[in-house]
Amino acid sequence: MTPPPPPNPQLLGPLIAQLRLARGWSQLRVAAELCAASGVPTLSRHEVSRWERQQRVPGEFWLGWLAVVLAVPVDLLTAAAARTRRLAPPPAFGGSRPRAALLALAQRWLADPGAALLPGPPARSAGAGDDAGRPAGPGLPDCGAVAAGGRAGPVRLAELRRLDDLVGGADLAGLGAHRLGRAVRALVGCGTAARPRLLLELADSAQLAGWLAADAGDAAGALHAYRLALRAAATAGDPALAGHVLGSASHLLSGVGDPEGALVLARTAYAGARRSAGPGLRALLLHRVALATALGGRAGAARQALDAARRTTDAPEPGREPPWLYWLDGTELAAMAGRTLVALGRPRAAEAPLHAVRRRGPRTSAIYGAWLARGYLQLGEVEQACAVAGEALLDAVRAGSPRALGQLADVRRRLAGHGDEPAVRRYRALAASAAPYLPRPGPPPGPAGGRAPAGRTARRPPGGATGCTPTG
Repeated sequence: MTPPPPPNPQLLGPLIAQLRLARGWSQLRVAAELCAASGVPTLSRHEVSRWERQQRVPGEFWLGWLAVVLAVPVDLLTAAAARTRRLAPPPAFGGSRPRAALLALAQRWLADPGAALLPGPPARSAGAGDDAGRPAGPGLPDCGAVAAGGRAGPVRLAELRRLDDLVGGADLAGLGAHRLGRAVRALVGCGTAARPRLLLELADSAQLAGWLAADAGDAAGALHAYRLALRAAATAGDPALAGHVLGSASHLLSGVGDPEGALVLARTAYAGARRSAGPGLRALLLHRVALATALGGRAGAARQALDAARRTTDAPEPGREPPWLYWLDGTELAAMAGRTLVALGRPRAAEAPLHAVRRRGPRTSAIYGAWLARGYLQLGEVEQACAVAGEALLDAVRAGSPRALGQLADVRRRLAGHGDEPAVRRYRALAASAAPYLPRPGPPPGPAGGRAPAGRTARRPPGGATGCTPTG
């Protein structure tokens, strides 16, 4: 039996090490237990070592699973993590290569917004525009690699965005990759006069491809696409679109348990785009900041960001927002505020806006419904939480969105302390029945439009995913 942790607050690194040693486990054993519990096979012993040495502080994503594996209250780990962030030196940003590359590129863009981050294409040769498999030239990905997994046939960008309102990333990520490959090839083969327009089209296509990949559970692919989108938008001289790209990437990092990286990207996006952005985009970016700070344990900063977003606008002004922000309105902004309020432990104020937004599409209903269920659990209303979570689970099946399942993992863990209640038993039975129909995260479908090979569904850990709008 694991000895009880000390009553006094302490830093997270020593606490994890103490709990691990009390069980007689190595760092490798902790990593293996976390991988088995979460269904995410990529966590290594080195990451556990970084946590214990205070080089990195795990976000809510892994804190929840650490609580499960080490059999301690999650509040104990959360309090230790908050104390670590306040007292310990800030961790060096690292992580995955695409994450580190995007963070570095974001800082470069903010330091010099006018820099051309995407080099010009090589001189066009005869027939070059028809060669879909050749290298794309300096600074651009290989077209064949970008479009791998795409489906044959053209697809208009606006049509693909509207499809995203109805269908999840598990079905659309391949189309997004294919559309991005077409945009890359068009830019490589273009003349000087068409280059500004095609740069914007590339940025728009890459942002959407990143959003669809994130919705499909392919975080690395999404970050690669967002990096290309930022380079294209910056080179085209569109800071508003560049800010939207970084805001989308911030949303992704918040959803995979990296609030520190999410906060860097959200603040960079707002600082670089606010002068050229309309009120709707400014409010959206402030909500990205609010969510990241709330998930990172910075309650005061989160409240300030929410207040700033509220002052910016109650709803976007018609005609002032770009076409790619068509989905943003007052209802969506209010739901974003509600999601952050739940993360701040203020669920009662979040109830009405989260209920209102669930009248929209199945993915929106699933994601915000999971946040609403979490809020009801904070209030002790277990039966209501189970009812809402059950509806969200069925909406996740309808949506075909792996990301929509993430926050439900947090709800499931929080229900563990109410196992004998009838409502909890009914929800678990529903979850078991729905399991074969849940969308599986991963890269886009294969070249023929079929699914990637079936595998074990990676279970998003507690606090893993966040709410989203149709095209983010």
